[in-house]
Amino acid sequence: MFSLHNELFPSKAEAREEEQEDSVLVEKARTGDREAFGELVRRHRAKVYGYAQSFAREPFLAEDIVQDALIRAFLHLGTLADSRRFLPWLHRIVRNQAYTKLKAATLNKEQSFSALQAAYQTEAAGETDWESLDSILYRLGRERERSEREHTATPEEALMRRELLESITQMFRCLRPRERQIVESHFFDHLSPQEIAGLFRMSEANVYQILSRSRKKLVQEKIRVAVDQYVSNRREFMKKVELKKPEAFGKHVWTTAAAAMYGLTEYTERRFSLEMLMGLTGHAFRLNVIPGNVHIAGPTMFPFDEVLTEGMRNLGFETKIVRTRMLTDHGPNANQVDSFLLSAEAREKRKLPENLPEALALVHDSIDRGYPVLAWDLFIPEFGLIYGYDAEARQFQAGDNCSHNASIPYEHLGRGLIGELFVLAIDKQVEIDQKTMLTRALETILKHYREEAGDPVCSYGLAAYATWRDAFAQKGVEPNGNAYTLAVAEDARRYGYLFWREIEKTWTDTQFDGIRPLVHKAADLYGQISDEYKVLTRMFPFPAGGEPNDPQESEEAIRILGRIEALEQEAVSLLEEMQKQL
Repeated sequence: MFSLHNELFPSKAEAREEEQEDSVLVEKARTGDREAFGELVRRHRAKVYGYAQSFAREPFLAEDIVQDALIRAFLHLGTLADSRRFLPWLHRIVRNQAYTKLKAATLNKEQSFSALQAAYQTEAAGETDWESLDSILYRLGRERERSEREHTATPEEALMRRELLESITQMFRCLRPRERQIVESHFFDHLSPQEIAGLFRMSEANVYQILSRSRKKLVQEKIRVAVDQYVSNRREFMKKVELKKPEAFGKHVWTTAAAAMYGLTEYTERRFSLEMLMGLTGHAFRLNVIPGNVHIAGPTMFPFDEVLTEGMRNLGFETKIVRTRMLTDHGPNANQVDSFLLSAEAREKRKLPENLPEALALVHDSIDRGYPVLAWDLFIPEFGLIYGYDAEARQFQAGDNCSHNASIPYEHLGRGLIGELFVLAIDKQVEIDQKTMLTRALETILKHYREEAGDPVCSYGLAAYATWRDAFAQKGVEPNGNAYTLAVAEDARRYGYLFWREIEKTWTDTQFDGIRPLVHKAADLYGQISDEYKVLTRMFPFPAGGEPNDPQESEEAIRILGRIEALEQEAVSLLEEMQKQL
């Protein structure tokens, strides 16, 4: 942001000539030529006096600051690295002298932008001090007023100038007076934290803390401003749009990602049963287990962009996504945290995601085309759908199959308990036949089953069974998370059984005759796996979770998981044979 002035407001030819003349005078002054330095003072005194007045309202104090600054400039002229940068260098000295002389009470008093404009109007040449935020703001505002009055700027240029001015002004208003002074000293005056510490009589550690805190505030404010501008620019094109409520909200399935994907397909010409969707996207065959305690986040601890886009591609849909990077920490258990952490008030306190404007654009564009958007953590850390918006109220209409359905503010997107933004929208539908869908599905399923166990955060596929048994053996299982993982796994394998049964019964094309016996056997295997999981869900019912760390219970669970793993390995061999035949 701070480098935009070089491109938007290039120096004039006269300014370049004056800069070159300054460099000649500086070189002479360095040799002790007092007349050359006197000429530099004569040329720039009015400018630096006006600059000093932006800090000190009293004329005598401004004059005192300028006198001390000129003396220091003469004594330290040899330290000026670039003789062409005399005026910005002198401005820095003036600012340092102003901060040194003004009392703490004056330092802590914030100066308004409007109050500073009068000081800049006294500058004889009317040039901008690009080392000063206030001077930049005044220049931008003055240029905007002039161009609007004289009609010299194109509408695009006027809009760009106005938005830049508003952006910078709004962003820096989020800082406290002392924070702003330190940030300006660092970014505009190019002072090091060590120099700032001496200037403000504080420790270097404190300066680093203030700079770090201020950067975070500015980033958040930049996002707020960007969202406001996006909404303002789009307002005339957006009114209130609400698609029909998705049928997916009434579907009983524990895999919320699949429920949301099913909701996306409802609005297309290509419809699938939930059983078929669970199978073709691979969700019926997924298993994710958090090592150590089998945390509740396990079933959703997968790379959203890779798994969900691949699953939609298996169905014949290309997608677009916007997301923050996947977190490496699974976060807290939403069932066990203070209820306040799931509230709207808690969302307001969390950081805005940097790509929120991009996400808003994807959501609005998709809904305008008649498609809802899949989103993460709208109410709780699960997947849901956004299927409407109200531009005036700045709210989305959203829901999920966990009994949530409500309006949520634009700014709450990506600010849930986990603090992770993910939205996915259908981009286009492509031609695909049954054989291609099944071939792709088998690739997805087998790739997941074979995933290595080396991930310290989560174990996947067949390797997850060893992780799960270890958790029981170590008596470290968290009841609620374990019960949820079991419920999701049992439900998924039941859908796996129904998926193969549907293919066996409804895919009557002769090209599938060769694999039909394999499909029949796969249905039987996943039926057995589902039945074994049912035993575990009765032992450890969700949400209470039973007593997974009881010695007898854990031993029995380890035995059952061993049997399930053996059945899964048999199923993998079967699917590999099916893949070969296809």
